[in-house]
Amino acid sequence: MKTRAHGRIVQGDSQVGFGDPQVSAEKLTLLPTSATMNTSSVERHNLTQRQSNRRLTRRTNGFSKALSWFEQQLWLSLAYYHLARPHRRLRQPLPEPEPTRGSGALRRWQPVTPAMAARLRDHVWTTTELLSYRVPPHFLATLPALERLYPPFEEIHHGS
Repeated sequence: MKTRAHGRIVQGDSQVGFGDPQVSAEKLTLLPTSATMNTSSVERHNLTQRQSNRRLTRRTNGFSKALSWFEQQLWLSLAYYHLARPHRRLRQPLPEPEPTRGSGALRRWQPVTPAMAARLRDHVWTTTELLSYRVPPHFLATLPALERLYPPFEEIHHGS
């Protein structure tokens, strides 16, 4: 919440819109990046998701008629983002430049995904690896608990 005086921001207060404010403040202090709430990082993530997932873009014919198909596409795009898509800002320099298949410049950087940066995976997944991954049964047992995190959307009927 911003307080303005004479067209300038004189005070900025944060407000938690979802969840317990005290729990949010405690979790923010544990983050290595920032101890304050930052709307720009959330908006940056939303824009990245909209650009990589057609079902989230505005004015498109790639919409989902059923919520279940939308959720499946969202899970797939999030998994691809974290496991199979290297991020330029996370790349690591190689100790020795490596030759490439062609006659171009030597490869100097090791591609890194967010899952690799978090030390959850040791390599960039291929699309085949991502699509053929078997979800562990203990995770499937937690799905009813995950579903309660998000309130159910009301199905909206458009047209006749």
